[in-house]
Amino acid sequence: MDSRPILLVEDNPDDVLLTRRAFRKMGIPNEIVAVSDGVAAIEALTATPFDKSLPALVLLDLKLPKVDGIEVLRRIREQGRTRVIRVVVLTSSREDKDILRCAELGANSYIRKPIDFDEFLRAVQKISDYWLGLDESIQEIAQ
Repeated sequence: MDSRPILLVEDNPDDVLLTRRAFRKMGIPNEIVAVSDGVAAIEALTATPFDKSLPALVLLDLKLPKVDGIEVLRRIREQGRTRVIRVVVLTSSREDKDILRCAELGANSYIRKPIDFDEFLRAVQKISDYWLGLDESIQEIAQ
């Protein structure tokens, strides 16, 4: 299992707490580093704490202040160092245009945030099982 930190890009403090709680409850040991806007996400990927090693995974909300999640994803994919980071869009958006744009920009997955906590727990476990467990990390090879 990939034990590097997870970058959570989420502007809603309740959703940050919910995500941290879900990861703890499911026994997923990865540290979660949370930032609350798109500018902070871009800075986090180019500075501390990820200056030596990129995060195992980015969980990216789309509706963010300063720079939205679509732009964050675009910037991640356009830079050589961050291009191969696993990005899972975790958002409440149900808009087809958002899903298509994220696919075009190379999101690894698009998951609508479940409202029910038990469903959210199942989603977190599946994210962990696949993206932190089964998936081979190309970014570790690329670094």
